[in-house]
Amino acid sequence: MAEIKSSYPLSLSIDYPENLDRLTTFLRILWIIPIAVILALLVGSFSSYTATSHTGFWGYRPALNIERGWRVELNFGLVFLPLVLMLLFRQKYPRWWFDWNLSLLRFSTRVEAYFGLLRDEYPSTDEEQAVHLDIAYPDAQKDLNRWLPLVKWFLAIPHYFLLAFLGIAVAVCLVVAWFAILFTGRYPRGLFDFVVGYMRWWLRVLAYAFMLVTDRYPPFSLD
Repeated sequence: MAEIKSSYPLSLSIDYPENLDRLTTFLRILWIIPIAVILALLVGSFSSYTATSHTGFWGYRPALNIERGWRVELNFGLVFLPLVLMLLFRQKYPRWWFDWNLSLLRFSTRVEAYFGLLRDEYPSTDEEQAVHLDIAYPDAQKDLNRWLPLVKWFLAIPHYFLLAFLGIAVAVCLVVAWFAILFTGRYPRGLFDFVVGYMRWWLRVLAYAFMLVTDRYPPFSLD
């Protein structure tokens, strides 16, 4: 894994493209369907699991349903509940659980970058391409408090609200960028940096609250 260059244990950078293809940009909503189906099938295989003793997967956008008790619908396929229990009772973070979460996040981030018009390369299921996402593997006994996983999702609530409002601005940026690329073949650099910064912010919140790789509270920053 590449060295973490950020002071936070998660870093995201996306190579800025000098020129973008107008045709694939114009038809991006269609071009993305095959890889989006693959991603949906990959994470959807866990969507029927419930937050009971026989499951341990919970996405970072949970939906609560009252139906024969409470259950939590998975939306992204991250290993979450087993991590909470493992950190709480054993203070261990199994490496293969970390590798699964990281690989899934890298793949989904490539798909999001493609959908967001940030890159022209069709998202690979395994190659890094131009989207560089790195997360430091934690030393659970030295770096992680065993009790914090119980409340991290709650402590991150201020971020959820801010990111929701910023998400509206990102949607506007994508529309403007779409027209800009069609006319000029370039993604305005200011808009590009803002969209990437939003993705970086959201991933850091995800790493803190649901991937549980750090106890450092995410900065309120796009940088």
